[in-house]
Amino acid sequence: MVTDYLFVVIASFLLSILFILLFRRIASKYNILKLQGIPLIGGIGIGISFLIVSLIIFFLLKVLSLEIFGIILSSLLMLVFGIIDDWRELSVIAKFLVQIIATTLLIIFGVRTQIMYMGSLTNIIITYVWVLAITNAFNHLDIFDGLASGVATLVGSSFFVISLMNQQSAIAILTLSLIAATFGFFIFNLPPARIYMGNCGSHLLGFTLAAIAITISYAPLERKIALLSPLLILGFPIFDTGFLILMRIKQGKLPFKKSNDHLVLRLLALGYSKKKALVIMLALGLFFCFSGVLLSQVSTTLGIVIIAIVLCVSLAITQKMGRISIDG
Repeated sequence: MVTDYLFVVIASFLLSILFILLFRRIASKYNILKLQGIPLIGGIGIGISFLIVSLIIFFLLKVLSLEIFGIILSSLLMLVFGIIDDWRELSVIAKFLVQIIATTLLIIFGVRTQIMYMGSLTNIIITYVWVLAITNAFNHLDIFDGLASGVATLVGSSFFVISLMNQQSAIAILTLSLIAATFGFFIFNLPPARIYMGNCGSHLLGFTLAAIAITISYAPLERKIALLSPLLILGFPIFDTGFLILMRIKQGKLPFKKSNDHLVLRLLALGYSKKKALVIMLALGLFFCFSGVLLSQVSTTLGIVIIAIVLCVSLAITQKMGRISIDG
Protein backbone atom coordinates (compact mmCIF):
# COMPACT_ATOMS: atom_id res chain seq x y z
CA MET A 1 0.00 0.00 0.00
CA VAL A 2 2.93 2.35 0.68
CA THR A 3 4.00 1.85 -2.95
CA ASP A 4 0.51 2.79 -4.10
CA TYR A 5 0.58 5.99 -2.05
CA LEU A 6 4.02 6.85 -3.42
CA PHE A 7 2.83 6.32 -7.00
CA VAL A 8 -0.18 8.57 -6.40
CA VAL A 9 1.96 11.37 -4.94
CA ILE A 10 4.60 11.34 -7.66
CA ALA A 11 2.19 10.86 -10.57
CA SER A 12 -0.34 13.46 -9.46
CA PHE A 13 2.32 16.03 -8.56
CA LEU A 14 4.25 15.66 -11.82
CA LEU A 15 1.13 15.56 -13.99
CA SER A 16 -0.14 18.70 -12.30
CA ILE A 17 3.07 20.55 -13.16
CA LEU A 18 3.06 19.15 -16.71
CA PHE A 19 -0.54 20.19 -17.39
CA ILE A 20 -0.02 23.63 -15.84
CA LEU A 21 2.99 24.28 -18.06
CA LEU A 22 1.10 22.98 -21.11
CA PHE A 23 -2.03 25.05 -20.50
CA ARG A 24 0.03 28.11 -19.60
CA ARG A 25 1.63 27.92 -23.05
CA ILE A 26 -1.80 27.53 -24.69
CA ALA A 27 -3.25 30.45 -22.70
CA SER A 28 -0.31 32.67 -23.67
CA LYS A 29 -0.32 31.63 -27.33
CA TYR A 30 -4.04 32.22 -27.86
CA ASN A 31 -4.42 34.94 -25.22
CA ILE A 32 -7.28 33.18 -23.42
CA LEU A 33 -8.12 32.41 -19.78
CA LYS A 34 -6.08 35.27 -18.37
CA LEU A 35 -6.55 37.76 -15.55
CA GLN A 36 -4.29 40.82 -15.58
CA GLY A 37 -1.93 38.93 -17.87
CA ILE A 38 -1.69 35.88 -15.58
CA PRO A 39 -3.12 32.55 -16.86
CA LEU A 40 -6.20 31.19 -15.05
CA ILE A 41 -5.32 27.58 -15.77
CA GLY A 42 -4.19 26.24 -12.39
CA GLY A 43 -7.56 24.66 -11.65
CA ILE A 44 -7.47 22.81 -14.98
CA GLY A 45 -4.05 21.36 -14.16
CA ILE A 46 -5.16 20.32 -10.68
CA GLY A 47 -8.43 18.82 -11.86
CA ILE A 48 -7.17 16.82 -14.81
CA SER A 49 -4.18 15.34 -12.97
CA PHE A 50 -6.34 14.52 -9.93
CA LEU A 51 -8.99 12.78 -12.02
CA ILE A 52 -6.56 10.87 -14.25
CA VAL A 53 -4.40 9.54 -11.40
CA SER A 54 -7.45 8.65 -9.29
CA LEU A 55 -9.08 6.67 -12.09
CA ILE A 56 -5.82 4.87 -12.97
CA ILE A 57 -4.99 3.80 -9.42
CA PHE A 58 -8.55 2.69 -8.62
CA PHE A 59 -8.70 0.75 -11.89
CA LEU A 60 -5.41 -0.98 -11.10
CA LEU A 61 -6.37 -1.76 -7.50
CA LYS A 62 -9.96 -2.67 -8.48
CA VAL A 63 -11.39 -0.83 -5.47
CA LEU A 64 -13.53 1.77 -7.24
CA SER A 65 -16.66 2.01 -5.08
CA LEU A 66 -19.87 3.82 -6.02
CA GLU A 67 -19.08 6.61 -3.55
CA ILE A 68 -15.59 7.16 -4.94
CA PHE A 69 -16.89 7.08 -8.50
CA GLY A 70 -19.59 9.58 -7.52
CA ILE A 71 -16.98 12.00 -6.17
CA ILE A 72 -14.84 11.65 -9.30
CA LEU A 73 -17.80 12.08 -11.66
CA SER A 74 -19.26 15.09 -9.87
CA SER A 75 -15.80 16.66 -9.57
CA LEU A 76 -15.44 16.29 -13.34
CA LEU A 77 -18.73 18.14 -13.75
CA MET A 78 -17.47 20.95 -11.51
CA LEU A 79 -14.23 21.09 -13.49
CA VAL A 80 -15.95 21.40 -16.87
CA PHE A 81 -18.31 24.13 -15.76
CA GLY A 82 -15.49 25.84 -13.87
CA ILE A 83 -13.54 26.15 -17.11
CA ILE A 84 -16.62 27.66 -18.78
CA ASP A 85 -16.99 30.06 -15.84
CA ASP A 86 -13.39 31.27 -16.19
CA TRP A 87 -13.77 31.61 -19.94
CA ARG A 88 -17.12 33.37 -19.88
CA GLU A 89 -18.30 34.49 -16.44
CA LEU A 90 -21.44 32.59 -15.44
CA SER A 91 -24.18 34.27 -13.45
CA VAL A 92 -24.46 33.62 -9.71
CA ILE A 93 -27.66 31.65 -10.32
CA ALA A 94 -25.95 29.49 -12.98
CA LYS A 95 -23.04 28.76 -10.62
CA PHE A 96 -25.35 27.69 -7.80
CA LEU A 97 -27.37 25.57 -10.22
CA VAL A 98 -24.24 23.68 -11.31
CA GLN A 99 -23.23 23.18 -7.67
CA ILE A 100 -26.70 21.85 -6.82
CA ILE A 101 -26.63 19.44 -9.77
CA ALA A 102 -23.15 18.20 -8.82
CA THR A 103 -24.21 17.75 -5.18
CA THR A 104 -27.31 15.87 -6.31
CA LEU A 105 -25.02 13.57 -8.27
CA LEU A 106 -23.01 12.96 -5.10
CA ILE A 107 -26.13 12.06 -3.17
CA ILE A 108 -27.32 9.68 -5.91
CA PHE A 109 -24.03 7.81 -5.58
CA GLY A 110 -24.42 7.57 -1.81
CA VAL A 111 -22.18 10.45 -0.72
CA ARG A 112 -24.14 12.23 2.00
CA THR A 113 -24.03 12.79 5.73
CA GLN A 114 -25.04 9.83 7.86
CA ILE A 115 -25.88 11.54 11.14
CA MET A 116 -27.55 9.20 13.59
CA TYR A 117 -31.09 9.94 14.80
CA MET A 118 -31.69 12.21 11.80
CA GLY A 119 -33.90 11.08 8.99
CA SER A 120 -32.83 10.59 5.40
CA LEU A 121 -34.36 13.87 4.25
CA THR A 122 -32.61 15.86 6.99
CA ASN A 123 -29.25 14.29 6.09
CA ILE A 124 -29.80 15.13 2.43
CA ILE A 125 -30.57 18.77 3.29
CA ILE A 126 -27.46 18.96 5.50
CA THR A 127 -25.40 17.53 2.63
CA TYR A 128 -26.60 20.24 0.23
CA VAL A 129 -25.89 22.99 2.77
CA TRP A 130 -22.47 21.57 3.66
CA VAL A 131 -21.19 21.05 0.10
CA LEU A 132 -22.45 24.39 -1.20
CA ALA A 133 -21.09 26.26 1.84
CA ILE A 134 -17.59 24.75 1.63
CA THR A 135 -17.46 25.12 -2.16
CA ASN A 136 -18.18 28.82 -1.95
CA ALA A 137 -16.00 29.32 1.13
CA PHE A 138 -12.97 28.23 -0.91
CA ASN A 139 -14.02 30.55 -3.71
CA HIS A 140 -14.04 33.46 -1.23
CA LEU A 141 -10.63 32.33 0.05
CA ASP A 142 -9.08 32.51 -3.41
CA ILE A 143 -8.30 36.24 -3.41
CA PHE A 144 -4.62 36.04 -2.45
CA ASP A 145 -1.57 34.31 -3.89
CA GLY A 146 -1.04 30.83 -2.45
CA LEU A 147 -3.90 31.04 0.05
CA ALA A 148 -6.64 28.74 -1.29
CA SER A 149 -4.18 26.13 -2.58
CA GLY A 150 -2.16 26.23 0.65
CA VAL A 151 -5.24 25.83 2.85
CA ALA A 152 -6.56 23.06 0.58
CA THR A 153 -3.26 21.21 0.97
CA LEU A 154 -3.48 21.47 4.77
CA VAL A 155 -7.13 20.41 4.85
CA GLY A 156 -6.54 17.52 2.47
CA SER A 157 -3.53 16.35 4.48
CA SER A 158 -5.69 16.31 7.62
CA PHE A 159 -8.35 14.18 5.95
CA PHE A 160 -5.62 11.90 4.61
CA VAL A 161 -4.25 11.35 8.13
CA ILE A 162 -7.69 10.56 9.56
CA SER A 163 -8.58 8.20 6.71
CA LEU A 164 -5.28 6.39 7.26
CA MET A 165 -5.91 6.05 10.99
CA ASN A 166 -9.37 4.66 10.21
CA GLN A 167 -7.95 2.32 7.55
CA GLN A 168 -10.08 3.85 4.78
CA SER A 169 -7.46 3.29 2.10
CA ALA A 170 -9.65 4.19 -0.88
CA ILE A 171 -10.57 7.64 0.40
CA ALA A 172 -6.95 8.10 1.54
CA ILE A 173 -5.76 7.50 -2.03
CA LEU A 174 -8.35 9.87 -3.47
CA THR A 175 -7.39 12.58 -0.98
CA LEU A 176 -3.67 12.06 -1.58
CA SER A 177 -4.17 12.47 -5.31
CA LEU A 178 -5.89 15.81 -4.75
CA ILE A 179 -3.23 17.00 -2.28
CA ALA A 180 -0.34 16.20 -4.61
CA ALA A 181 -2.02 17.87 -7.60
CA THR A 182 -2.81 20.95 -5.52
CA PHE A 183 0.75 21.20 -4.24
CA GLY A 184 2.01 21.04 -7.81
CA PHE A 185 0.00 24.20 -8.46
CA PHE A 186 0.92 25.78 -5.11
CA ILE A 187 4.57 26.24 -6.09
CA PHE A 188 3.45 28.31 -9.10
CA ASN A 189 0.98 30.29 -7.02
CA LEU A 190 3.29 31.55 -4.27
CA PRO A 191 3.56 35.36 -4.20
CA PRO A 192 4.10 36.83 -6.67
CA ALA A 193 1.85 34.31 -8.44
CA ARG A 194 2.77 33.12 -11.93
CA ILE A 195 -0.46 31.12 -12.30
CA TYR A 196 -3.97 31.56 -10.89
CA MET A 197 -6.33 28.66 -10.23
CA GLY A 198 -9.42 30.61 -11.27
CA ASN A 199 -12.99 29.87 -10.20
CA CYS A 200 -12.47 26.48 -11.79
CA GLY A 201 -9.86 25.54 -9.21
CA SER A 202 -11.40 27.08 -6.11
CA HIS A 203 -14.82 25.55 -6.76
CA LEU A 204 -13.27 22.17 -7.58
CA LEU A 205 -11.15 22.12 -4.41
CA GLY A 206 -13.96 23.24 -2.12
CA PHE A 207 -16.46 20.83 -3.64
CA THR A 208 -14.15 17.80 -3.61
CA LEU A 209 -12.89 18.40 -0.08
CA ALA A 210 -16.47 18.85 1.15
CA ALA A 211 -17.39 15.51 -0.46
CA ILE A 212 -14.33 13.76 1.00
CA ALA A 213 -15.15 15.16 4.45
CA ILE A 214 -18.55 13.43 4.60
CA THR A 215 -17.17 10.14 3.28
CA ILE A 216 -14.73 9.65 6.15
CA SER A 217 -15.67 7.85 9.37
CA TYR A 218 -14.56 9.89 12.37
CA ALA A 219 -15.48 8.07 15.56
CA PRO A 220 -17.48 5.32 17.24
CA LEU A 221 -20.82 6.18 18.82
CA GLU A 222 -19.31 6.65 22.29
CA ARG A 223 -17.28 9.65 21.05
CA LYS A 224 -19.92 11.63 19.20
CA ILE A 225 -17.99 14.87 19.61
CA ALA A 226 -15.49 13.60 17.04
CA LEU A 227 -18.21 14.08 14.41
CA LEU A 228 -17.36 17.79 14.65
CA SER A 229 -13.84 17.10 13.35
CA PRO A 230 -14.57 18.06 9.73
CA LEU A 231 -16.06 21.36 10.94
CA LEU A 232 -12.76 22.20 12.61
CA ILE A 233 -10.56 20.88 9.81
CA LEU A 234 -12.48 23.04 7.35
CA GLY A 235 -12.92 25.66 10.06
CA PHE A 236 -10.55 28.19 8.56
CA PRO A 237 -12.36 28.72 5.23
CA ILE A 238 -15.64 28.66 7.19
CA PHE A 239 -14.31 31.24 9.66
CA ASP A 240 -12.84 33.39 6.88
CA THR A 241 -16.17 33.46 5.03
CA GLY A 242 -18.09 34.13 8.25
CA PHE A 243 -15.72 36.98 9.11
CA LEU A 244 -16.12 38.45 5.63
CA ILE A 245 -19.92 38.33 5.78
CA LEU A 246 -19.95 39.82 9.30
CA MET A 247 -17.72 42.74 8.26
CA ARG A 248 -19.90 43.47 5.25
CA ILE A 249 -23.09 43.45 7.32
CA LYS A 250 -21.38 45.66 9.90
CA GLN A 251 -20.68 48.22 7.17
CA GLY A 252 -24.22 48.03 5.82
CA LYS A 253 -23.22 46.09 2.70
CA LEU A 254 -24.89 43.04 1.18
CA PRO A 255 -23.22 39.86 2.57
CA PHE A 256 -22.35 38.44 -0.86
CA LYS A 257 -21.42 41.69 -2.59
CA LYS A 258 -17.71 41.90 -3.43
CA SER A 259 -15.59 44.14 -1.19
CA ASN A 260 -12.11 44.44 0.32
CA ASP A 261 -13.13 43.18 3.76
CA HIS A 262 -11.16 39.94 3.53
CA LEU A 263 -9.09 38.91 6.54
CA VAL A 264 -5.85 38.60 4.55
CA LEU A 265 -6.26 42.09 3.06
CA ARG A 266 -6.51 43.47 6.59
CA LEU A 267 -3.12 41.92 7.33
CA LEU A 268 -1.71 43.82 4.36
CA ALA A 269 -3.32 46.99 5.74
CA LEU A 270 -1.37 46.39 8.96
CA GLY A 271 1.84 46.57 6.94
CA TYR A 272 2.66 42.89 6.53
CA SER A 273 4.30 41.79 3.26
CA LYS A 274 2.43 39.36 1.03
CA LYS A 275 4.69 36.51 2.09
CA LYS A 276 4.27 37.20 5.81
CA ALA A 277 0.51 37.59 5.41
CA LEU A 278 0.38 34.22 3.64
CA VAL A 279 2.43 32.57 6.40
CA ILE A 280 0.08 33.94 9.07
CA MET A 281 -3.02 32.79 7.18
CA LEU A 282 -1.59 29.31 6.61
CA ALA A 283 -0.56 29.12 10.28
CA LEU A 284 -4.18 29.83 11.23
CA GLY A 285 -5.30 27.19 8.74
CA LEU A 286 -2.88 24.71 10.32
CA PHE A 287 -4.24 25.55 13.78
CA PHE A 288 -7.79 24.69 12.69
CA CYS A 289 -6.67 21.52 10.89
CA PHE A 290 -4.56 20.27 13.82
CA SER A 291 -7.45 20.96 16.20
CA GLY A 292 -9.79 18.95 13.97
CA VAL A 293 -7.47 15.95 13.71
CA LEU A 294 -6.87 16.04 17.48
CA LEU A 295 -10.62 16.23 18.11
CA SER A 296 -11.11 12.98 16.18
CA GLN A 297 -8.86 11.13 18.62
CA VAL A 298 -9.53 12.48 22.12
CA SER A 299 -12.19 11.97 24.76
CA THR A 300 -15.37 14.01 24.91
CA THR A 301 -14.05 16.15 27.77
CA LEU A 302 -10.83 17.03 25.95
CA GLY A 303 -12.85 17.55 22.80
CA ILE A 304 -14.97 20.20 24.51
CA VAL A 305 -11.77 21.94 25.66
CA ILE A 306 -10.40 21.93 22.09
CA ILE A 307 -13.62 23.39 20.67
CA ALA A 308 -13.65 26.06 23.39
CA ILE A 309 -10.06 27.06 22.56
CA VAL A 310 -10.85 27.27 18.83
CA LEU A 311 -13.91 29.43 19.51
CA CYS A 312 -11.92 31.76 21.79
CA VAL A 313 -9.16 32.15 19.20
CA SER A 314 -11.74 32.83 16.48
CA LEU A 315 -13.46 35.45 18.62
CA ALA A 316 -10.15 37.14 19.48
CA ILE A 317 -9.15 37.31 15.80
CA THR A 318 -12.56 38.70 14.84
CA GLN A 319 -12.35 41.45 17.46
CA LYS A 320 -8.78 42.43 16.62
CA MET A 321 -9.01 42.29 12.82
CA GLY A 322 -12.50 43.77 12.73
CA ARG A 323 -11.15 47.07 14.05
CA ILE A 324 -8.76 47.50 11.12
CA SER A 325 -9.94 50.05 8.56
CA ILE A 326 -10.20 48.86 4.96
CA ASP A 327 -10.99 51.16 2.08
CA GLY A 328 -13.70 50.07 -0.41
